[in-house]
Amino acid sequence: MFSFDFMRNAYLASTMIAIVCGFIGVFVVARNMSFLTHTLSEIGFAGAAFGMFVGLTPLNGMLLFTMVSSVLVGRMSTKAARREDSISAISGLFIGLGVLFLALSNKSASYATNILFGSVVGISQGDVYQMVVLAAIVLIILFLIYRSLKFDSFDPVGAKAQHVKSGLISVVFLLLLALSVSVAAQIVGSLLIFILLTLPAASAKYFAHSVSGMIGVAILCGLIGVWGGLYLGYVTNLPVSFFIATIECGLYFTALGYNYLRER
Repeated sequence: MFSFDFMRNAYLASTMIAIVCGFIGVFVVARNMSFLTHTLSEIGFAGAAFGMFVGLTPLNGMLLFTMVSSVLVGRMSTKAARREDSISAISGLFIGLGVLFLALSNKSASYATNILFGSVVGISQGDVYQMVVLAAIVLIILFLIYRSLKFDSFDPVGAKAQHVKSGLISVVFLLLLALSVSVAAQIVGSLLIFILLTLPAASAKYFAHSVSGMIGVAILCGLIGVWGGLYLGYVTNLPVSFFIATIECGLYFTALGYNYLRER
């Protein structure tokens, strides 16, 4: 399996993706922003289609769209009263734009499938290098703001009392989330990105009782999902995204079962 360049590239890229998603996913769940990952995935689809239309790579197109729109979407969705309406309007707009850009670029249906559900075969060494650099940037910034982000995410009242710059932390976090969505979509596709950004972290909270412990368990769950998904996809020639989604869902339901038994 590892004699093929595309599999080595896929495993390296997926490892970085699992680490980033596991780390930032804990804060996505803590800040109740799972809805935003779904919206950003649809924005990423439009960005990737736009990238192909103008001659950019899908990753660069995703980065352009998600980085520009992440803060705007996050700010529009802060009020619960208008959250669902805002998300519906933005999601509908960007799905329509994605379809339009695909039609204008005259690409085949396989291009749309690769954007929506990922493509292991399509990951080049250059893509891997770019994803590793972007993942490293996300992780470095997360380490730099870790204490403030943890305080603001798990104890927002206390953070406000201690004069933590919540507004700045929120903007930086939204930009990091946009980067993570763009990077991870290369493996699982834009429609399934919320799986890696939410399910490992959601599973981790039942197995660990500290933030650092949750991050470690979430990263482990992410690695099990992507490594297992890549292997099963290779031996069966079935979509990798299906196996990743199945494994992560299995881990989540296992966590729920463990929590149920522990509380009895």
